[in-house]
Amino acid sequence: MAGPEAGDQGNEREGTGDPRTRLMQEVAEQMDAIETDFGDGYQIGHVVTIVEVIQPDGNVGLRVRSNQQPWISLGMLQFAQKFVEAQI
Repeated sequence: MAGPEAGDQGNEREGTGDPRTRLMQEVAEQMDAIETDFGDGYQIGHVVTIVEVIQPDGNVGLRVRSNQQPWISLGMLQFAQKFVEAQI
């Protein structure tokens, strides 16, 4: 997982450029961080994505998507919450 500075960079880019390009850049940065942390001997397992979507009128929505059963997604989200809390 990328360090805290990655989250700070995201705020600077907010609302700029093509949304697809922005999302692909975030995914590419995550893959770079995974390769740095885990080397070559890994597989990608379950994936949960959470994207904040800001509409032109200022309304904000969340898009949550996962490639597994809901109870696995909830467990991953709970673990992620504890992981982020430990970094604070």
